[in-house]
Amino acid sequence: MTESAALPPIDALLIVSFGGPEGRDEVIPFLENVLRGRNVPRERMLQVAEHYYHFGGVSPINRQCRELIAAVEEEFRRCGIGLPVYWGNRNWHPLLPDTVARMAREGIRHAAAFVTSAFGSYSGCRQYLENIDQARAAVGSDAPRITKLRPFFNHPEFVRAWTDRLASVLSERPLGHDARVVFTAHSIPLPMARTSPYVDQLTETARLVAEACGVPSDRWDLVYQSRSGRPQDPWLEPDILDHLRTLHEQGVGRVIVVPVGFLSDHMEVLYDLDVEAQELAGRLGMAFDRVPTVHGHPGLARTVRRLVEEQLYGTPPESVGRLPAAATWCDPACCPPLRRRPATPNRH
Repeated sequence: MTESAALPPIDALLIVSFGGPEGRDEVIPFLENVLRGRNVPRERMLQVAEHYYHFGGVSPINRQCRELIAAVEEEFRRCGIGLPVYWGNRNWHPLLPDTVARMAREGIRHAAAFVTSAFGSYSGCRQYLENIDQARAAVGSDAPRITKLRPFFNHPEFVRAWTDRLASVLSERPLGHDARVVFTAHSIPLPMARTSPYVDQLTETARLVAEACGVPSDRWDLVYQSRSGRPQDPWLEPDILDHLRTLHEQGVGRVIVVPVGFLSDHMEVLYDLDVEAQELAGRLGMAFDRVPTVHGHPGLARTVRRLVEEQLYGTPPESVGRLPAAATWCDPACCPPLRRRPATPNRH
């Protein structure tokens, strides 16, 4: 598909996410599903499983997807958009092929797909396109066309939602002389970062939010978290834990952590930030504030609705800041996969 004019009108919205377990008995089957076909030692998988068991074996991502769907449906009703909303995951129920099959049975011809990732990279964008193509192939000729909505890192509603989240924390505890704002995002392998707009887009979102909240450019950083893969493979740095140690050495007494690379408080936010990073900050004697993600903010549902309207009505793409709105149609050369995939699972 290269031209929107060649597609039938949109008659549904499909929310596409990563998926996660909702009970202790689902943790191992979920991780086995994530790691299928990859050479990962079982001992490492069991280590990751402990992160889920720390929270009773329940990842909040599925619950948060249900809440997002309810908010989007209400936004659609408010604005007179009569589209049904479906939901399919990459790695756990409801699985994407099952959802696409249901859409085919219910007569859907062309759905817009909202992927729960705001930034362009292989794992956050193109891999989902591959997942959609695989799901459609599994369903066969009756499968609906599915057009992925564009990355929305600089959509005004998305930036406003993050601005509200950070501003709310700063209104209660203003930025003191020894405090620093630290934006975080999921680390990815350097070769993947070099062939995608990931870092540029993250930096732009962080800059827009910091400026809107009056945080000077020398008082905020962009760092990374939740890396996987072999220790000898280069990934985006600095890591949040290493950065906290560096800030402590520089005399910083308080950090305000903003997980700008994530839409919801799923496992990588809950464990890697709220457990590991907060515990380290405590040992270093640093005050630690973690800004909530934009999940549950009305701006997120408005972002989805306005992205759908771009496809539904042909409204111009909206953006703020220095970078243009991301293209609806991905360049075939953009964000290619690595020849060797990372060796440990992401957690959601």
